[in-house]
Amino acid sequence: MNIEAIHHQARSSWASANAGQSVSIRIRTKRDDASAVTLVYGDKYDWASTLQQAAMDKWISDERFDYWEASVKPPHGRLSYRFHVLSTDEHIWYAERWHKNVPYEDAFGNFEFPYVSIADVFTPPAWVKDAVFYQIFPDRFANGDPSINPKDVEPWGGTPTIDNYFGGDLQGVIDKLDYLAKLGVNAIYFNPLFQAASYHKYDTIDYFAVDRHFGDIGTLKRLVSECHKRGIRVMLDAVFNHAGRYFPPFIDVLENGSASPYADWFLVHEWPIIDKRGATTYETFGFEPHMPKFNTANPIVRDYLLNVARFWIEECDIDGYRLDVANEVDHAFWRKFRELVKALKPDAYILGEIMHDSMPWLQGDQLDGIMNYPVTDFILKFMVKDVLDAREFADAVGGWMALYPHQVNETAFNLLSSHDIPRLLTLCQGNIDRMMLATMFQFTYPGAPCIYYGDEVGLTGEGDPDNRKCMEWDESRQNQELLHFFAQTIALRKQYEALRSGMFRFLQASPGSHQIAYERKNDHEHFIIAMNASPEPQSLILALPEGHWQNVWNSKAKLAARTNEGNVTIQLPPYGFQIFKQTEESSCKH
Repeated sequence: MNIEAIHHQARSSWASANAGQSVSIRIRTKRDDASAVTLVYGDKYDWASTLQQAAMDKWISDERFDYWEASVKPPHGRLSYRFHVLSTDEHIWYAERWHKNVPYEDAFGNFEFPYVSIADVFTPPAWVKDAVFYQIFPDRFANGDPSINPKDVEPWGGTPTIDNYFGGDLQGVIDKLDYLAKLGVNAIYFNPLFQAASYHKYDTIDYFAVDRHFGDIGTLKRLVSECHKRGIRVMLDAVFNHAGRYFPPFIDVLENGSASPYADWFLVHEWPIIDKRGATTYETFGFEPHMPKFNTANPIVRDYLLNVARFWIEECDIDGYRLDVANEVDHAFWRKFRELVKALKPDAYILGEIMHDSMPWLQGDQLDGIMNYPVTDFILKFMVKDVLDAREFADAVGGWMALYPHQVNETAFNLLSSHDIPRLLTLCQGNIDRMMLATMFQFTYPGAPCIYYGDEVGLTGEGDPDNRKCMEWDESRQNQELLHFFAQTIALRKQYEALRSGMFRFLQASPGSHQIAYERKNDHEHFIIAMNASPEPQSLILALPEGHWQNVWNSKAKLAARTNEGNVTIQLPPYGFQIFKQTEESSCKH
């Protein structure tokens, strides 16, 4: 047994408290090394009489490790525990301060989860697990009020550039809410709406005003009210990492230098503020001189930005914030931010733009979720770009999921297109089947899926600014097959709870192949989903539990007869999938 590969910590995703005062425990072993792991646990003050055992499930794997998991309820709120790890020819006992062949008789040296405190349980908003988001880039979605068009507005549907306008506004969104509701969308993510100098609005001028080309606060209030009537939540994009070049406090600093009362609002290294040999003497977002970075350690700046967060919840009843460049703002600020937002609206969703391991922000004291760009990358590399094979894809996804507790994975924000990356159909080189395959995985994977406006009707686009085209509203120019697919996929996800919050596990993903099978399962529903990411028809041989299985996507596609070994053969079309659900009468037997 490879002892060096065994790992556990009594914190973070390795030991996390759940609602109901249970604790989820994970341990890592070398891949295909351990044959079984048992969690032995009890109360440290009464170890002998509270001693219990739980067999751990091998939940998921990556290229190097297996991850085992069990959820247990401490007998008195306190959890003392150790692991019994077995291979085919040996075993060890593993604890915080020892590993050995024979365990201690008491709790000495065990791992400890000191106490399950309700206040420490990380509980992201429950509604996010059930959400289907729709991202709207305001200037490009719909023009509902031409009277507020920008001066040099261009005809709808023209070629986007880095600085042109097409007149999309909030009234246009209000006019199209029935379209979104019919599609099945129940949450909208807006790119910035606040007053700004650019068409994209990430260079804020006034944090307390809706951009005049989009409407005003009254329009936003009506929009949120109309959304709520339809069961649609509203999340605003907030930029608290940096301001814009024409933000009044920054203008004052440019004019008055170190004598400005706002001099400490920004991170200035040298006065006067100038561009110096292609760089600035102040910190910015991504070396952009027109986006000066806030000094959020300054309590005045902190309070100003917190008042912004308060204002839009109180004034317009919004349901959450997507936080731009969240990983470059200090943790102390986000703790204050969460405290304020949750006091105003406990089920508000706090989403951070972070593209790497985000556990430091996901301890229950800062963010609720992150934009799941790594999973986006894995999906595209396997199903669209032919970079990964099935085993590499499953390993990448498994390793990423193992970073987080289940409640974090279930409320992550999953996307395949956005204003920052090329559109999915373009990446698929116009292959609709590939697009549907990737989208189906997105919608049957843990987390909240998001549709980038227009993807559902076949909008294309390379990187910025081409990925920010005007929405196509002419039905004769929309891809109706694709639109029907999105509506059907959303309906399927909404119909079955296990597709939103059930256990996820890969069942098959072989090296060199392009076929995968995985399951979603809870106490009431059990799904097997098989996918083929190759251009040729394929068959996949899979061991299924006994019982009756119904194809819930294509009623004409039937499972082949079982072999004597209990296997079935699933036929998969090019870039295709099949979704099977165990019927109630058979699932009750298992």
